[in-house]
Amino acid sequence: MLRDTETLIDGLVNELRPVRPMRFSSGLGLTLAGLMLAGVTVLSMSPLRPDLAAGSPAPMLVVELGLFLLLGLAAALAVVAMARPRVGTDHDGWKWAAAMTALLPLAGLTTLLGQAGSLVMADFVRNGMDCLLVGLAGGAATFVALTLWLRRGAPTYPEQAGLLVGIAAGSFGIFAASLHCPSNDMLHIGVWHAMVVAIGGLAGRLIVPGLVRW
Repeated sequence: MLRDTETLIDGLVNELRPVRPMRFSSGLGLTLAGLMLAGVTVLSMSPLRPDLAAGSPAPMLVVELGLFLLLGLAAALAVVAMARPRVGTDHDGWKWAAAMTALLPLAGLTTLLGQAGSLVMADFVRNGMDCLLVGLAGGAATFVALTLWLRRGAPTYPEQAGLLVGIAAGSFGIFAASLHCPSNDMLHIGVWHAMVVAIGGLAGRLIVPGLVRW
């Protein structure tokens, strides 16, 4: 019996292969790489907005960039941590960033009440679709990179992890798109820029869980 047990253990050990550890620093590097790729993708398609190029960004732009950057980093780092589950680990920090960023669509909705006609204006739709498509394209690299990171790990909440992958990708994408978008209009930002994050989150929630089951 002892010999049989030793043989079984030897057989199991022989099938083991070394696995590169998933370090938080590697995940952080992946997150920053996704952010930089988003910027490169957008700026390769569109020029930097004039006030940024002149070194005097509009106050609304600074607020918007700060909120989307904070949300993207919080969501991405939560994804990095979720791939390495530990007892007692809390992944709810991103919710505070999401609550702050939600002020943008809320402000846009408030503005909309007095500008309902803007939704049917050609310029509003055309400029909005431009930001929407550019933002989604800018976040694509982050979406793929974080999904591959999750596939290497063992997330215990794949649905939440997928949602956060999409939120991070959408936030980084629209952060980069805002470097080009010349609009400071709260209605435009609250509708179209926030929509990039919403679509990203929905896509992540629907697509990613099926790719990271273990």
